[in-house]
Amino acid sequence: MRARYRIPLKTAVGITALGAACVGYAAGVEVRSFRLRRVSVPVLPPGMHPLRVLQVSDIHMVRGQRKKQRWLQELAGLRPDLVINTGDNLSDPEGVPEVLDALGPLLEFPGAYVFGSNDYYGPRLRNPAKYLMERATGRHGLNGNPPAVGAVHNPWEELRDAFDAAGWVGLSNTRGRVKLDGGQEIALTGLDDPHIKRDRYGEVAGGPETDADLSLAVVHAPYLRVLDAFTADRYPLILAGHTHGGQLCVPFYGALVTNCDIDTDRVKGLSTHRAAGRESYLHVSAGCGTNRYTPVRFACPPEAT
Repeated sequence: MRARYRIPLKTAVGITALGAACVGYAAGVEVRSFRLRRVSVPVLPPGMHPLRVLQVSDIHMVRGQRKKQRWLQELAGLRPDLVINTGDNLSDPEGVPEVLDALGPLLEFPGAYVFGSNDYYGPRLRNPAKYLMERATGRHGLNGNPPAVGAVHNPWEELRDAFDAAGWVGLSNTRGRVKLDGGQEIALTGLDDPHIKRDRYGEVAGGPETDADLSLAVVHAPYLRVLDAFTADRYPLILAGHTHGGQLCVPFYGALVTNCDIDTDRVKGLSTHRAAGRESYLHVSAGCGTNRYTPVRFACPPEAT
């Protein structure tokens, strides 16, 4: 006869209670524990005065998220020289007014932006286990999966018009320049979201603009083909978002997924990328929001940088 092993009732109850506590913490505490992370990146030309660049990403605004709105508004107190928004501002088709209210004080500063898939399309209920399956099979977004059918279209044009009216530079498959209050001129090259195959690198190829004080590359999702292209073109720094830092991470281990083809070691924060014998700095923001259907974070607090 085969021996039968049972988990003691107290152990089962303890495991269940621990799991419930983790879910409660992830959904009720950490998801609202906003942080400001500071990173120094040595990319300025010799003699150039240090710049403070504020990166905000993956806001995923849903109506009623007052604490997130207030926190974003307070970031204006940092007095950044430049604001870079790396997309996915929405997780609610009716969230545009609240995004603009939250970012209103930051719109007073020089800035630039790209959009992500959630700016264009509303989120859909999805089995979280699919992210693990996609990592195992190498299928991510529209790069390996069929196009979504019946997707809700978000009013992204309203965001674009408001950002443009404030003087922020749109970088969807285009180049732009921002002149800072100190007189420095920053050249920016951006791409539309690679996660849904809207990137067109051929339209912006050619590398940094040598007559600018600094050139930066900006994209929402840090897919390797995009990082390779920017690095081969000698951009000193690439800014991206999209990954949520893994969103649900294992303490002392890190992220399990990235929702793109970048490795989990570079799912958030500052790292380097190498391609064609060259090297660029890469900064990936863990973002400050979540998809409205998975409003949890664990061992990966929401952030701006």
